[in-house]
Amino acid sequence: MELNDIKPADGAKHYKRRVGRGIGSGLGKTAGRGHKGQKSRAGGYHKVGFEGGQMPLQRRLPKRGFKSQSAKFNAEVTLADLQRLGAADVDMLSLKAAGLIGELIKNVKVIKSGELKTAVKLNGILATAGAKAAIEAAGGSVA
Repeated sequence: MELNDIKPADGAKHYKRRVGRGIGSGLGKTAGRGHKGQKSRAGGYHKVGFEGGQMPLQRRLPKRGFKSQSAKFNAEVTLADLQRLGAADVDMLSLKAAGLIGELIKNVKVIKSGELKTAVKLNGILATAGAKAAIEAAGGSVA
């Protein structure tokens, strides 16, 4: 093999479509744009969502709801998750290492869902009133 023998693999390259170059090319005359209308003209096209002057769908529908930008930094952990974790001391780093919460999470709250049988000490983690009672009943604490 020589440098002057190198060529691309079969099917890797294809010719650019040349429109408007005569009848024989198959793309002459209107160049694949059809006849008349805004889409056949040079530089003529509508913006996204434009419906020909009719009130567009996104303006006909009512505005509704709210998505909090701070919600992506908050997470919930259940009592069942803590039971499965099996650690005596639980903090943010141990939860992230176990994959129970994401890397971006800044605030964690334990909710009362499932049962907790082992004593767990929470450090820097909040808990709902029911979850706190369940943790303390199991011999753990919330700090």
